[in-house]
Amino acid sequence: MRTLRRILQLLVLVVLIGIAVMLYYVANPNLPVFDEPSKVVYLDQWSEQARQTYYYTPQGTRVKGLRYDWFVALEQPFSRARFAAPESLARFGFLTDPTQVASKANPGNLPVGLTHHLDTQSGEQFLDITCSACHTGELRYRGVAIRIDGGAALHSLASTVPTLRGGGFGQALGMSMAFTYYNPVKFKRFAEKVLGDRYESDHEALRTDFKAVLDRLLATAYNDWHRGLYPTEEGFGRTDAFGRIANGVFGDAIEPANYRVADAPVSYPQLWDIWKFDWVQWNGSAMQPMARNIGESLGVGATLTLFDDQGKALPEAQRYPSSVRLHDLYTLEETLKQLKPPAWPEAILGKIDIGLASQGRALFAENCARCHAPNPVPPDQRLAPERDPEWKLRMVKTDEIGTDPTTAANIANHRFDLSKLGWDKTRLAQMDVELFGSDLADVDLASLSSAKGLAYVTAYVEDRAYRDAGIVQPQRGQMDGYNLKIGVREEMAYKARPLYGIWATPPFLHNGSVPTLFQLLSPVPERDSRFWVGNFEYDPKHVGYVSDKFKGGFLFDTRITGNGNRGHEFRDGCRQDGVIGRALSPEERWALIEYLKVLGNEAQESRLQPIPPKPWTPGPKCYAQTASNP
Repeated sequence: MRTLRRILQLLVLVVLIGIAVMLYYVANPNLPVFDEPSKVVYLDQWSEQARQTYYYTPQGTRVKGLRYDWFVALEQPFSRARFAAPESLARFGFLTDPTQVASKANPGNLPVGLTHHLDTQSGEQFLDITCSACHTGELRYRGVAIRIDGGAALHSLASTVPTLRGGGFGQALGMSMAFTYYNPVKFKRFAEKVLGDRYESDHEALRTDFKAVLDRLLATAYNDWHRGLYPTEEGFGRTDAFGRIANGVFGDAIEPANYRVADAPVSYPQLWDIWKFDWVQWNGSAMQPMARNIGESLGVGATLTLFDDQGKALPEAQRYPSSVRLHDLYTLEETLKQLKPPAWPEAILGKIDIGLASQGRALFAENCARCHAPNPVPPDQRLAPERDPEWKLRMVKTDEIGTDPTTAANIANHRFDLSKLGWDKTRLAQMDVELFGSDLADVDLASLSSAKGLAYVTAYVEDRAYRDAGIVQPQRGQMDGYNLKIGVREEMAYKARPLYGIWATPPFLHNGSVPTLFQLLSPVPERDSRFWVGNFEYDPKHVGYVSDKFKGGFLFDTRITGNGNRGHEFRDGCRQDGVIGRALSPEERWALIEYLKVLGNEAQESRLQPIPPKPWTPGPKCYAQTASNP
């Protein structure tokens, strides 16, 4: 009996120690210390009105049903300080401005991309995370913050999987909600802020609704953790976008057997000039702007209704209603057409070396333009004849470019069973989907790729949303974007986009595995295999974020699946296994970098000196010798 008592005491002690450790890390998450900039500088990319429209126009997304006023009123776990205070959310990498104040568009005085929308049926204002939250960047240099509208975010928004040290926005939000719900004193303060004069009559209903949202957040975290869905940590500035959208649409909304491991995080691509692209997404799999934006909204939390409470498919007339907001998505798309690439701010980051940049322009023509120069096509060759210009972007096969293939492979190879939806091919043929490189006759509804599956789900959601809104042709074609169909293709390749403003978009490659442009132009052995992410401090010489170790940073390890930093390599010898060009001397790399600082900016490029470039050469193709190929 004494032995049993000691064992029980030891178990209780272990549990208490575990709880104490958890509470310590809840109170002290692994986040950088927020160092408020002396000022925020906005570059001349568009008007202030366009900027505010972009920052705070909702898409119809919801954070598991979290209300906007709840989020604004929520406290931190061990403090009365607001969870959503600008200085609090800035630690997660969200962007604020020391001069910002609450406004009609941003009544909660929240960071960029955190906005709200009214649900007309319930009358509730939901927290809405819009595209600007992930596609707005910032560089810090000597205390000054340089805002990059349409650039890559550097926040920890995506992570839903609990980790011991924390640091993810989703985990921290769940903990703040849990501590609020289970602490009656804390919940009373919260309810009084939210309800005001309605506290006595409505606080029990608020408690019930609040618990429902908390349960959804915790259930998502548990589901993602126990299924091991996201083994490659995303850290700051990345998410496995396609994987999370596929798991949300096919796993959450249709059938749990559809969950797939998503181990290919990608950086957030810059948005300037995307309206000119013939195909979008890192793997060039999507074509229609509206469908792309609806798919992104579904991935971030827009609702999707497919089944009743018993899990049975609804009649088609009742199926596919969603919270996506077509008019707002169209407004965002049209507003982004005004966005210009950022111009290198010489007054802050230093003067351009004109002689060096001139040499770099010749080197760019020789080594880079074949893939990265815009390729405008005439109207009769465009996917959308009225789009002017339309750039035909080069798709580079993964075995040629040599960069980490996990993203492209997952999109092309993962399969999902959508037969529960009861689709038939006759109905699919009527949808606004065009398959490139495949045929509807070969479509197997029990084994669809993520690209095809999302194309068809999006087509149904889009069609339902247009009908519910009473939007018909020709307005529908205009809102879709140039009357384009929902084009879909699957290639084991990545898109080579024009490099205007590339200096403002570190880290580099699709998965953010190379910290600076100098390293990207260097042989693979000269690239860091491990570096730290989450520091906004900019290095204008090497062009990238400072990646030394710092408190609260995320250690990026290129040896982990999905994180590979190989490929896109300039090295003498055989043009294979990711070697795409000749070796560049350090002096040539510096020259190329100086040119990439001004590329696409007519005023700055006009100052350069004309230097004739050398012609591009394919280099030697080397293959292993065999008996038939001596």
